[in-house]
Amino acid sequence: MLQVRTGSSGVSRSPLAGKRVYIPPMAYGSGRTFAAAFRALGVEADITPPSDHRTRELGARYTSGDECYPAKVTIGDFMRVLEMPETDPARTVLFMPTADGPCRFGQYAPYLRRVLDQNGYPHTTILSPSSKDGYGDLGELARPFIRTGWRALVAADILQKMLLKTRPHEVHKGETEAVYEESLDDLCKTIETSDLTPSVQLKAIRDSLVRCRDRFRAVPVHRDPSTPLIGIVGEIFCRLHSFSNENLVRRLEEYGAEGWLSDITEWVWYTIAEQFRRLRLLGRQFSKEALIAWIRKRVQKHDEHVLLEPFREDFRGYEEPSVEEVLEAARPYLPCDGALGEMVLNVGKTVCLARKGVDGIIDISPFTCMNGIVCEAIYPRVSRDLGGIPIRNFYFDGTQSDLDRDLGVYLELARTYQRKKKYHRPSA
Repeated sequence: MLQVRTGSSGVSRSPLAGKRVYIPPMAYGSGRTFAAAFRALGVEADITPPSDHRTRELGARYTSGDECYPAKVTIGDFMRVLEMPETDPARTVLFMPTADGPCRFGQYAPYLRRVLDQNGYPHTTILSPSSKDGYGDLGELARPFIRTGWRALVAADILQKMLLKTRPHEVHKGETEAVYEESLDDLCKTIETSDLTPSVQLKAIRDSLVRCRDRFRAVPVHRDPSTPLIGIVGEIFCRLHSFSNENLVRRLEEYGAEGWLSDITEWVWYTIAEQFRRLRLLGRQFSKEALIAWIRKRVQKHDEHVLLEPFREDFRGYEEPSVEEVLEAARPYLPCDGALGEMVLNVGKTVCLARKGVDGIIDISPFTCMNGIVCEAIYPRVSRDLGGIPIRNFYFDGTQSDLDRDLGVYLELARTYQRKKKYHRPSA
């Protein structure tokens, strides 16, 4: 059952009637489409307002300093929502998933509950699904929401990929961003208003994506083959949340590079793979639970294929490796049956992207992040094995850093590697 934490009444099975759900937009587009998925089911939902200096102020006030940066940012944004004059705390639901593994992310929801209780918000609800079963046990919302939410995330990742492969090459500055916003509006409206019948909804979202694709294709671009392509991995929130990483991708583009950013659905596929691994360890690979998980995986894979198919030509050379490929690529360094979480994905994705011909890898992590620290210790060996590809860790904690200087130096290394690299990209 989806856990819904309330201050004094324990766990409720019907918590959303008459309430408003606020979603922290780990990635802006994914946050918007995920909120649209809630609204498609009649649940009032929106993303939290854009993070700003007040986010940092409140995050610092309500955390002790031992938490990682994403915890400060999300708590700061949630407390900003609660201090808005129009907010009714008793009608407010804060969406905060959880996960197992070494990451402190698993403690965000209980810590947020404590902060709310201690500061006069005992009736504010926390909606907290878990990665334990691939975020699959959503109670009453499960049947319609899982599929709608999955399609929303896949579609948002597709739009983000189109944005990042088009914007660095646009002839008229700002045109790609305008197309992206228009496309997000189209997609969110489609998700929110289309019939929930699975086949009807899938066709509507696909049609919306085709319209979005054609908008991006109409943007005038000038592609320089020498533009460095930089793979971006790291802690999922920090790498996708532009405020938290000081707009690193945009600043990378200002230095004449293009970013290949690891998306959200990568994590969903990983949680599904972990569910099957645990079932095997428990000797339950032929159980009813395993059968349900297998069916859900097949359905999600089908939906992903249908939504990606119109972009086959657009993503030639940009095909995402499967989670199985990523985990296998990580095995010589961090076997997935001996290590957990983003550290495995980041190392494996680094290997996969290098083999696809990227010119460098950037790992974005919060300061003190265990995943980032473990990866940084392994990357020198990975780089040597891949012909010397430059791999650089960037850590963020909200303090000022000379990011421009560091990016400039890094991209010189990437351009040097580009001229001698072992793996080359296919023609776009």
